Amino acid sequence: MTGSPNRPKNREPVLILGGGLIGLAIAHQLARRGRCVQVLSRRRSEAAGFVAAGMLAPHAEGLSGNLLALAQTSLERIPAWVAQIEADSALACGLRPCGIVVPFRSSAERDAYPTAAWGEPLGRAALEREIAGIGPSWRAGLLFSQDGQIDNRRQLMRALERACVALGVGFQEGAEVLAIECGGDGGLAAIRLRTAAGEQQRLPCAEAVLACGAWSAQLLPQLPVFPLKGQMLSLQAPRQALKRVIFGPGTYLVPRADGLLVVGATSEPEAGFGEGLTPAGQRQLQEGLEALLPEAAGWPPMERWWGFRPCTPDQGPLLGQSGIRGLWLATGHHRNGVLLAAITAELVAGVICDAGKAEDRALLEPWGWGRFQI
Repeated sequence: MTGSPNRPKNREPVLILGGGLIGLAIAHQLARRGRCVQVLSRRRSEAAGFVAAGMLAPHAEGLSGNLLALAQTSLERIPAWVAQIEADSALACGLRPCGIVVPFRSSAERDAYPTAAWGEPLGRAALEREIAGIGPSWRAGLLFSQDGQIDNRRQLMRALERACVALGVGFQEGAEVLAIECGGDGGLAAIRLRTAAGEQQRLPCAEAVLACGAWSAQLLPQLPVFPLKGQMLSLQAPRQALKRVIFGPGTYLVPRADGLLVVGATSEPEAGFGEGLTPAGQRQLQEGLEALLPEAAGWPPMERWWGFRPCTPDQGPLLGQSGIRGLWLATGHHRNGVLLAAITAELVAGVICDAGKAEDRALLEPWGWGRFQI
């Protein structure tokens, strides 16, 4: 992470296409590096950053290979990143290094988990000590004390917005990006959009970041990004009833500091961009909750919502240069957008400003869009 923010030196604006968590995080880092930034956002409330549970769980998720390396680096940098946002916004982000427990039905299943070497093995008795009241079918577990959570919906997103405003980032809310225009030389020339008032505009620009999440392929059809719908709900738990996140198969429970319990999330590839809650999805969440923590089934319900994860065929993000000179990619984060926001912002801002370290460029290399070109 860079140190104190700089005064804008380059007045040529970088346009951020998408006002979700990834777009805001990149806007913030670019502004701290002295760039002039403008965020174009159709409807920030639909962004995945307002929907996700906020787990910081590279080990609990069982990631592997280059994605695990990227996620571990992001996890290491999150405390400094959060400190920057809190300093720039004067708002708390809700970071909690609370640890995550992954339960299993047998010790053999536990020991075969891809990231078992990074966790503390738990038998049934130890599992009960970590998670009082855990369901009887879980006989073993892994405690990843290095993993945690952040309250992205209620705190992080608001703090990032405030930090961006404080650094002079401009916003056009209700602006729907309609098309990306290239010049005769193949480079980025302009963005066409429809404003909140319904007027069509053409914004000439030399640099932009495509951070439209699940909608990214609507602007660049050659990108293999597609939506994966997820439904969630929350309950009001007794304060301190659950201290650790529980990452179960198909269902996870994320306890906030004030007792709110976030329960997620369905995975519905067939839903496309179909909005709304479904009885089947809500039933799946309820059954998963009852299996993990039976007593929680009686806690008062609070909210129910849905959203769309931006996915790629290999479940890894698309970062860095696109096939259009001047258009940068920051999309396709699947279920790890909150976890990867810190490293994404630093890598993409670094390469735009031509200030990335060699090790950061090495981290960026596996996530180019060229890996999907045949």
